[in-house]
Amino acid sequence: MLSSATAHSTLEPIPVLETGPSFAMETLVAHETRAHALLDLATGPLPSAALRQLDKVSRRWLAKWENVHLAEIDAIAARLARPGAYFLSVNYEWACTCRVAPDSRRKSARLVRVLDWRTPGLGRHVLAAHVQGEKGPFVTLTWPGYTGVLTGMAPGRFSAALNQAPMRKAIGFYVLDWAVSRRRVWTMPHPTPAHLLRSVFETAADFSEARVRLTTEPISTPAIFSLAGTRASETVVIERTETDARVHVGPNVAANHWEAPGWRGRSRGAQSGERASMMHCIMPEVVPDFSWLKPPILNPTTRVVMVSDAAEGRLVAQGFEDMRPATAVLELSL
Repeated sequence: MLSSATAHSTLEPIPVLETGPSFAMETLVAHETRAHALLDLATGPLPSAALRQLDKVSRRWLAKWENVHLAEIDAIAARLARPGAYFLSVNYEWACTCRVAPDSRRKSARLVRVLDWRTPGLGRHVLAAHVQGEKGPFVTLTWPGYTGVLTGMAPGRFSAALNQAPMRKAIGFYVLDWAVSRRRVWTMPHPTPAHLLRSVFETAADFSEARVRLTTEPISTPAIFSLAGTRASETVVIERTETDARVHVGPNVAANHWEAPGWRGRSRGAQSGERASMMHCIMPEVVPDFSWLKPPILNPTTRVVMVSDAAEGRLVAQGFEDMRPATAVLELSL
């Protein structure tokens, strides 16, 4: 049984959709207007010719390594009938701040998640897909036609979120380092971190299995996973390169810099260290009150905030634009 409540507000609610495993296509069919609005905002500055080339390269990479979601992305691109669908399916340019910690009574584990992304509209157009997965239902905060999972909760199993990892300092100049990191992705025969997290939500039975898979399964690009199970002791942050991992057990915070000794790189987003420091002080309360969301955690690129408790099967979430709420607060109980 799924129940939801939206705090009294003049803002539009976050839509909640009941879907099967093909949630990316189902959300697109249900909210195609939102998808086109987001593509307009995300791809507006880029010429169509450049987008078509980015699509071509992105699809070639997906096909080269036999990505399991290629047919799904093909169908989404065909329905949208415009450039950008393939590129946005593998694009990985955002910053985030997370915390995993026990609740105040130490009865369960909770996840606090703030997602930042430069593309405007992602906060206004966010939706919640309630997906019937192989190992049980889960909720992902997502967008129409998006095939990965960045933020979610599986009641009775775990909550998890994905942060972008630091960029390697290959040459020493930002633009050249970015180009080298992109070229490296072309050689990686592994799923994107967002596709791995989707697979974990679909098929991992519990926190322990999710932790093992997020620690050991290869990925195409470095990433940081925050994972909270159902018990107070089940909290972990997993810092990943493509094939290596550093696991931080217990109450922890993740932003966009490495905590692992000896791992170096360019942090993502603004004030990553300051955001992490402030997040350590946030109490993980599952209540429709985000008054704790203040700079620097709140910034011009903040799009989505969520607090969840998988043991209780509850989450609260809200979309943001321009450092202000863009949706009403969503409360879900499953």
